[in-house]
Amino acid sequence: MSADRVSYTLDSTLETVNNAEETAGRMAAEAGFDDEEIMKISMAVREAAVNAVLHGNAYDPSKKVTLAFERTARDLVIVIRDQGKGLDASKIPDPLAPDNLMKTSGRGIFLIRSFMDVVEIHPSKTGTELKMIKHVRGNADSKEAPQ
Repeated sequence: MSADRVSYTLDSTLETVNNAEETAGRMAAEAGFDDEEIMKISMAVREAAVNAVLHGNAYDPSKKVTLAFERTARDLVIVIRDQGKGLDASKIPDPLAPDNLMKTSGRGIFLIRSFMDVVEIHPSKTGTELKMIKHVRGNADSKEAPQ
């Protein structure tokens, strides 16, 4: 992989979501994930970036989204942070509940949790940080020391 850590600051526009998704795909490929896993990681980052821009920053041009990727020996760690008012994770509706099955929104966090191995949501009054981790497969026999 060309870099173990990279980070970006993005404007609160849906156009920047494409950049986040493309970067996620590139980082996942460099980390050695197969095509299916690259698609899942890219989609998770896209969903998280859309949530940050739309729900977190509410398209406010004065607010930014930060996106950071870190590659360790065992994981690809992705952190997305908005500058919104914070997310109450307990109020996220269950998209599989009968009343929500036909709704066209509300599946982003569900998809992120489905595609990633670990998802942590850290809300605060100055924004929400979403940490996503995808474990690198196939290196269980690696002699590399854990980081």
